[in-house]
Amino acid sequence: MSKGQFNDERLVKGAGAAVRGDRTEADADRLNQDGTSLSPEERRRALRQDWVQEILPKIPPIQGYHLCWVTTTNSADPIYRRMQRGYIPVKASELPNFGEQFMVREGEFQGCVACNEMLLFKIPNELYQDLMLVFHHDIPLEQETSIKERMQDQQRETDREGRTLVQTEGFDSFGQRPARIPTFV
Repeated sequence: MSKGQFNDERLVKGAGAAVRGDRTEADADRLNQDGTSLSPEERRRALRQDWVQEILPKIPPIQGYHLCWVTTTNSADPIYRRMQRGYIPVKASELPNFGEQFMVREGEFQGCVACNEMLLFKIPNELYQDLMLVFHHDIPLEQETSIKERMQDQQRETDREGRTLVQTEGFDSFGQRPARIPTFV
């Protein structure tokens, strides 16, 4: 094997494989039967950790309220709109042994709990349930109904010979209210 133009055998293209061995064999040893390098347990643990919010502190509960962090930088979901819907900023005094370390010291939300650009808000559980029902049940159900009606309209369209122009399947259950109304926690 030649040393290449720089007279250094480490720079020769084939030298690495001879020293470290074949990478395809090493990769095959690391892979599981399903083609991943993680065991099923490790993969599930990693997926769970991907969905955990670790940047924001864990909030102690306030009896009778749902708590959430609200951003001050989202123009599509501004603070004033949340307040119109019934959200209330949480004062540091409402969370003893927690709120003081995250208290806003000055400005519009002085005395409230914040972390970076996020403010902590609360909403009475009953109002929260109503909002969740409207935004995550009623509105999607109305959208499904609208989609189903459009599909049915398209199925009625025919060509000159009377053949249906559009064939659709799988929309029968759209827009149907479930047997029970969901409960959000």
